[in-house]
Amino acid sequence: MKTLIHHGHSTGPNPFKVAVLLELLKLPYETRLWDLGDGENGIKGPHLTKLNENGRVPVLEDPNTGIIAWESMAVINYLLRTYDTTYTLHPSPHTASPQDLIDYDKWTSFLITTLGPMMGQLNWFTHYHSTKNEDARQRYEEQAKRCFEVLNGQLAKSGGKSVLEGGFSAVDVHCYCWCRQVGFAGLEVGGWEWVGRWLEGVGGMEVVRKVYEEVPKAKRGVDCL
Repeated sequence: MKTLIHHGHSTGPNPFKVAVLLELLKLPYETRLWDLGDGENGIKGPHLTKLNENGRVPVLEDPNTGIIAWESMAVINYLLRTYDTTYTLHPSPHTASPQDLIDYDKWTSFLITTLGPMMGQLNWFTHYHSTKNEDARQRYEEQAKRCFEVLNGQLAKSGGKSVLEGGFSAVDVHCYCWCRQVGFAGLEVGGWEWVGRWLEGVGGMEVVRKVYEEVPKAKRGVDCL
């Protein structure tokens, strides 16, 4: 099997989601790191935008199929459809109940459209915005807290083991990589017992530890051309 190429950077959560899934699926892959901006090694620079016109990571190149995928949900869906043929990380459309299929979709969507964007904006206005905007920061802090309350309630159903009651799945991969930034966002996990237990459990998985240790050490994208 040919090695898949995973384009990412060392800070944002979304490239780490893809790397964790690649590890879980035991696929051979190589990570290439890109910087923010439009320089030679930038995500909006001349090289990466040939792969992703939107100038964002993750981007996945699969030489086994000729597929180029970008946007983390699209990349993960592609990997699951193509390589999770025993349905260990997502429900089978042939055997899962209609409710199980909907639960998988709705909690993935909750992360992609709600929790993730609220955390992203909170981090932006906390750490990166050029001028202080406390009103905006407070709004996104309140929304992020609300999202964690919702997630905490869902995790209680499994005793903090997984987002879906049926067990660990790609939904946990989607959510973990954003939720592990809770401290960076200035939030306290203490009030969300089940979130805390879940973060500890997923964060202790060998494949997760490996990804967070190894991805930041990868070569720069331009050095691999």
